[in-house]
Amino acid sequence: MAHTPKPLAGKTALITGAAHRIGAQVARSLHAEGANIVLHYRNSRAGAEALREELAAGRPHSVFLLQADLQDAERLPLLVEEAFSMTGRLDALINNASTFYPTPIGEATQTQWDDLFGANARAPFFLSQAAAPHLKQHGGCIVNIVDIHAERPLKGHPIYSMAKAALVMMTKALACELGPEVRVNAVAPGAILWPENDVDEATRERIVSRTFLKRRGDPADIARAVLFLVRDAGYMSGQVLTVDGGRSLNS
Repeated sequence: MAHTPKPLAGKTALITGAAHRIGAQVARSLHAEGANIVLHYRNSRAGAEALREELAAGRPHSVFLLQADLQDAERLPLLVEEAFSMTGRLDALINNASTFYPTPIGEATQTQWDDLFGANARAPFFLSQAAAPHLKQHGGCIVNIVDIHAERPLKGHPIYSMAKAALVMMTKALACELGPEVRVNAVAPGAILWPENDVDEATRERIVSRTFLKRRGDPADIARAVLFLVRDAGYMSGQVLTVDGGRSLNS
């Protein structure tokens, strides 16, 4: 019986912030469909190496690591070129890396503004700009991980909410700029993983109660949405898929 090649066989995806959490699950999902993966990480070298070992066990020489601080604007084009050089092509850029913390009015600083906009808007834009020529060669795509709070601000997090709103507009603007060769879409997670800083049990219960499905989601839910946009959504561009159990509709 002839072996049927996997849909993403021979293609390469660069995923930022891929050592843990949602980024790691996206890497697993795309790799399972045949893609070669370039895992970007900032500080989580051990996590990135463990994920590479996990994935490459079934397909050697299919996972590559890149370390970079995405706040270093001059490093961003070099990061893309290094990713391209590893396999000689680039078919998907997944802008997953993010920074999240509160910035209450009256306490917010310009340093926090630069940090949150740098991670959540500037880095994805300049990575996308650098990746665009490579993506155009093979009809590639960009998927941005945004947030439901880009549309409905999160109390105490105005700068983060604004930065994610900028990333949503970037998704739409780059769909306009990079078509027809490159598709640009986004996924907006709701309650998938709790923030790494503490969230008390009462807050967690309140958040889950506001979803229509009355449960928290899973990183695999986001990974499936990203896979759909990369593999199947050939006539979608400039769109945001909301994966939140209906929470953003429940006022």
